[in-house]
Amino acid sequence: MEEVDVVVLGLGPGGEKAAGRLAGAGLVVAGVEGELIGGECAYWGCVPSKMMIRAADVLAEGRRIPGMAGDSTVTPDWAPVARRIREEATDFWNDKVAADRLVGKGMILVRGRGRITGEREVTVGTRVLRARRGIVIATGSSPAVPPVAGLAGTPYWTNRDAMETERVPESLVVLGGGAIGAELAQVYARFGARVTLIESAGTLLPQEEPEAGELLAKLFAGDGITVATGTEVTRVDHHGSAFTVMTEEGSHRGERLLVATGRRCDLAAIGAAAAGLDESANAVEVDERMRAAEGVWAVGDVTGKGPFTHVAIHQATVAVADILGEDGPAAEYHAIPRVTFTDPEVGAVGLTERQAREEGMTVRTAMTPALSGRGWIHGAEGLVKLVADEHALVGATCVGPYAGEVLGVLTLAVHARVPVERLRTMLYAYPTFHRAVEDALKGLK
Repeated sequence: MEEVDVVVLGLGPGGEKAAGRLAGAGLVVAGVEGELIGGECAYWGCVPSKMMIRAADVLAEGRRIPGMAGDSTVTPDWAPVARRIREEATDFWNDKVAADRLVGKGMILVRGRGRITGEREVTVGTRVLRARRGIVIATGSSPAVPPVAGLAGTPYWTNRDAMETERVPESLVVLGGGAIGAELAQVYARFGARVTLIESAGTLLPQEEPEAGELLAKLFAGDGITVATGTEVTRVDHHGSAFTVMTEEGSHRGERLLVATGRRCDLAAIGAAAAGLDESANAVEVDERMRAAEGVWAVGDVTGKGPFTHVAIHQATVAVADILGEDGPAAEYHAIPRVTFTDPEVGAVGLTERQAREEGMTVRTAMTPALSGRGWIHGAEGLVKLVADEHALVGATCVGPYAGEVLGVLTLAVHARVPVERLRTMLYAYPTFHRAVEDALKGLK
């Protein structure tokens, strides 16, 4: 048995942050990771997907030249995209740089799948780690694959396969119209694939405002994407070089099938019960200091507070302060910003109208279907929707070019609970996309 101060189980963004900070503070830290340090975001999620999206957006901009600035002929080439992703992933998905960085801070790196096997105890293969102060659970999530007849055993893609491919398929069927499915569907369509996007909910991005999903579906048609919402997949067949996806309303055929139907946490696989946790739950329940049990903290996707890197890092900062006995801010989730990097982008923060009503709030909403003068200049469609209680914004959504950047002012307003009347008196530069926020505020009665 090896004695350490803290065991960090999982070294994705949250775990890496926690392990580095704790080791830098002088604690003896063992970081356990069975895959790559940096996790999904660095190698198959946030960063490589945005590289793909950036490349697809450049193609789209080139195709917009006619009618605005002259003529253009754009020929897509996937090779530089694949090469750039491999370079970013440090030479074919190698985490040596990240590992050296943490080890350089004094962390003990333990490679392998860790499992909690007792109070403040983690076993990795034949190694048993005993944590004097406790365990930080940061084991992330994995793709949730639906129990569709015929799907198991077929060579379907998850987001990882979509990142690693060196060739664009001629046709692609995407199951799931959330952020991952929507982003990748548009990327592959712009690089020449015939894409069908299937979502069981009534709109794309079902966790966001329905107006955003409806606008996105309309604009996807311009990219040649076939969108089927409100329909369930009943069966999947794979024969030779093609998939056939059957739904309640018909069938769709594609060379490749991308399953992007959400993510899940497997608490049983990490032995959560040995730490006194409910391993049948969908997530680890934590308090405002990220405590899950005596001597146990949890951060990141595994807490169910939002599958975002910025949430994991925020939680890691809170957990580290608690472990070190420092005064620090409690975790807050009322103003979580999130961006779907489609074209146009969909930025949102806080509650949707439906969520606010479900919480029993007295709700006021307003929406502007235009992006002020800047939207007209760009020839871009979009919207801003605001959700407020009696005093301040509790949620907001912006759809349009650079919506993730426009989201900054809305996030600040929701986070700081700035009174609506105060927001109305602010000056909004003209002509900008964020001036549409001022127009939407006028509709909040």
